[in-house]
Amino acid sequence: MEDHRTANGASTQRTDAPQETPPSSEAPDKEEFVRSLANGLKVLESFAEAEDPMTLSDVARRTGLSRAAARRMLKTLVHLDYASTDGRLFVLTPKVLSLGVGFWSGNGLHEVLQPLLRSLAAELNESCSASVLVGDEVVYIARAHTRRIMRMDLDIGTRLPAFATSMGRVLLGGLDPAERRRLLETADRPALTPVTRTGVDELLAIIESAVDQGWTLVDQELETGLRSVSAPVEHPDRGVVAAINVSVSAGLETPEQTRDRVLPPLRRAAEEAGRSVAAWERSTGRPVQG
Repeated sequence: MEDHRTANGASTQRTDAPQETPPSSEAPDKEEFVRSLANGLKVLESFAEAEDPMTLSDVARRTGLSRAAARRMLKTLVHLDYASTDGRLFVLTPKVLSLGVGFWSGNGLHEVLQPLLRSLAAELNESCSASVLVGDEVVYIARAHTRRIMRMDLDIGTRLPAFATSMGRVLLGGLDPAERRRLLETADRPALTPVTRTGVDELLAIIESAVDQGWTLVDQELETGLRSVSAPVEHPDRGVVAAINVSVSAGLETPEQTRDRVLPPLRRAAEEAGRSVAAWERSTGRPVQG
């Protein structure tokens, strides 16, 4: 606060503008919470979890919103070209992907891992991916595609259950054992194929083995006909920050043949990735965001 004198000697006081408080990760108070924004995000998240187009009733049921509120959210998304409809069914449009561009363009993991995956995919002539752990799911952050061997489409942002994927198991291996158990016990663990391992104790033993050997192989537990081998990307100071994998067709060779062919270049790539992530952080002065 400063004291100023006018021409007739009167005193006036000027108070500096208050400093703006930056947003924090703490829960907002009642005045700061924007319910309509929260409801719109709920609707977007409901589409991310759905495999098929949804009706208004589907969206209302998945989000817990009233039909009237769900209708307002959907009409807004359609108006902004984030969704489209035939009058009954609603689907998201590719414009939704633009919401993630700002994050991925400045994300060190994506920047470092994408070229490494391209080289690995070219060497093995197999599709390669990288992911991070978000809750009890893996989220794809980079991918080099060679040929399609899965029924499902995989791309950056794809989420898969960690318990049934090779990348998920090595990522779970990077957690504290108590947190690892908690995530498995609270996660949905459906039998996705006839050979999917779903028991918590069995999965914990498999994950512990992956930690000990530094890699893991999952054979047709996520999808029949799909086999994958994964290794962790380990930061020198912060442990496991991501996982990379190689996916192959299970019908072309035995699991042992896949291991012997894929594992050496995969582990070299994972080790190089760990070094490259640390170098990226040193050169930019920013931590990677997993």
